[in-house]
Amino acid sequence: MSTIRPGFGAADVMALRQQVLSRSAALQDVRAASAAPPATGPANVPAAGFADTLNNALQQVNSVQQRSSEMQVAYERGQVTDIAEVMLARQEAGVAFEATLQVRNKLLTAYQDIMRMGG
Repeated sequence: MSTIRPGFGAADVMALRQQVLSRSAALQDVRAASAAPPATGPANVPAAGFADTLNNALQQVNSVQQRSSEMQVAYERGQVTDIAEVMLARQEAGVAFEATLQVRNKLLTAYQDIMRMGG
C-alpha cells in the first residue's frame, strides 16, 4: 500500500514552482538594478544591494541542499517512508544548484566582458 497522500505531488510541485518564480523575480531585480543608471545617492548602495541579494540567494540554495541531505539520511534510517517526498527534495536541490551555476556563469561572462573593455 502506498504512503503517498492524494494530491501530494501537485501541492509540492506548486510550492517548488512558487520558489522558482520568487528566485527568478529576485534575479530579475538584480538584473534591473545592474542595468539601471546609477542613482544620485551614494555609489555603494547598489553594490551592497547586489551583494545582499546574492548572499541571500546562496543561503537559500544551501538550505535547500541541506534539507535534501537531511531527508535522504532520514529515509535511509527509516524515519521517512515517502520516497516521493525525498525525491522531490533532491530534485528541488538539483534545480536550485543548476540555477546557481547559471547565475555564476552569467556573472563570470559579464566580468570577463568588462575586463576586455578596459584594454
